[in-house]
Amino acid sequence: MQWEQLLSLRKQGVTNKRLRIEEDDTRLGFEVDYDRIIFSSAFRSLQDKTQVIPFSKTSFVHTRLTHSLEVSVVGRSLGRVAGKAILEKHPSLKAVHGYHFNDFGAIVAAAALAHDIGNPPFGHSGEKAIGDYFSNGNGTRFKNALSKKEYQDLIDFEGNANGFKILTETKNGVDGGLRLTYATLGAFMKYPKESLPKKPTNQIADKKYGVFQGDKKFFEEVAQELGLLKRGTHEDVSYSRHPLAFLVEAADDICYTIIDFEDGINLGLINEEVALEYLITLVKDKINTEKYNGLTQASDRLAYLRSLAINTLIQEATKQFLENEEAILKGEFSQSLMDKCAFKAQIDDIIKISIEKVYQSNEVIEKEIAGYHMIATLLDAFTTAFENLYSDRKERHYDRLILHHFKHNIVEDSSVYQYLMQCCNFVSRLTDGNALKIFQKLIGNLE
Repeated sequence: MQWEQLLSLRKQGVTNKRLRIEEDDTRLGFEVDYDRIIFSSAFRSLQDKTQVIPFSKTSFVHTRLTHSLEVSVVGRSLGRVAGKAILEKHPSLKAVHGYHFNDFGAIVAAAALAHDIGNPPFGHSGEKAIGDYFSNGNGTRFKNALSKKEYQDLIDFEGNANGFKILTETKNGVDGGLRLTYATLGAFMKYPKESLPKKPTNQIADKKYGVFQGDKKFFEEVAQELGLLKRGTHEDVSYSRHPLAFLVEAADDICYTIIDFEDGINLGLINEEVALEYLITLVKDKINTEKYNGLTQASDRLAYLRSLAINTLIQEATKQFLENEEAILKGEFSQSLMDKCAFKAQIDDIIKISIEKVYQSNEVIEKEIAGYHMIATLLDAFTTAFENLYSDRKERHYDRLILHHFKHNIVEDSSVYQYLMQCCNFVSRLTDGNALKIFQKLIGNLE
């Protein structure tokens, strides 16, 4: 893969090549990507979507929105540091093509800002709840009407693929969704493959999938424009990662490792003194002892260690990225940057505590169970209404009331796969609160 191609400024629907050297530095295309994401309704909805604790009543626990903003800040730093070194190593990128180290930061920041935009309500359990409806619930009735790959999209519903759909889908007369640069879309695609075959290798890019069947055509156009390396068989859509996707992933890994841990402390789920010890172990060589001992409040000590930990991991992630740049460009690097880093043992210890004390806490589990029930109820109502609309069955008045939620987006002659994906996409865009409200209406609670 070649950096000049990977940093493409092309956007959906634009055929002529956009050159970096001709760009207006006061309104750079990669920075426009960031603006379009942050002003989108899909991004705003993240303010009421779970990061760790569904329906948390406290103001200091992160939502998907605050998490995404923090990941974008870390991603920008990662991109700038890496970009500066890449330009020194490949001077023609700047001298001939006009790229600046800030370009790398802008691409990673925009992709990182959008990295959770496709996630359903109720955290990762929301993805599992959608999949469970089609693999074990009433949604199994659609299996014989779908291809294997279409059915896999549903039973293994993936927020990353849904995010690509949201960012690029033509809707309500707007071509190309947010019309982001192909470079940002490439950096966004952590798993540049379709749903089958599932985990064909141990490569990090095969851990999940990143494109639904309905979005493959444009997905391949982006991959080919960027020069991503084709992988797998001729019949299967699979590419090597865009190099900057490794930095987006690292930014996410850094934030959820440290910030989810911090949320657990603030919620009283993780003992504060024990937590400080874990963070000290991670950054012990970087602590200014005099400054640390001068902090009298535990919250201030926690904030100091959190900042130091994030900075330490940023430096380590960029070090790993630059040391492995050649292998990454050849599509031969198979791990996440944080799995390769010198602090993996300390990171694993912190994540283990978060899993035991936070992710598996009674508060989280009880609300995830409720989320499963709500999502199954919503999907049952929506899929049944569409099924009656498009089949030979007589459409009920109740179905018409249900489809009022889709009144501007009902397409004649939709296939089974298309209307099922429409239902899933609608549910995925709901906030935790709106999902609860619609659920209550469906069960007859008008309060």
